[in-house]
Amino acid sequence: MTSQGTEKSGKAAFDMALNALGVWTKGAQAMTVEVIDYTRKSAESSAVALEKLLGAKSLDSALAVQSEFARSAYEEFVAEATKLGEIYVEFARQAYAPLRAAFAERPR
Repeated sequence: MTSQGTEKSGKAAFDMALNALGVWTKGAQAMTVEVIDYTRKSAESSAVALEKLLGAKSLDSALAVQSEFARSAYEEFVAEATKLGEIYVEFARQAYAPLRAAFAERPR
């Protein structure tokens, strides 16, 4: 390999590393924003449920409030876990793309 070929290969590896770092940063940021948003919504839902629970006039209505809150919290958690899974899969796909391209270009 010539000096020019080594330099080109080094630049390509550096560019690939920068690209991977950018993808990783973007993916981590998207996941962080999503978790923060979910946490905020969850706290708000908990506060609303607590207000309803404190205003319940009977044990039956208190149990209904608690049951509704538990069902809603579970559904929101499952939706959030699904959304985070989709973000993670897209992040992994994007992070792997430069490696796949580099190996496809490699002479055999």
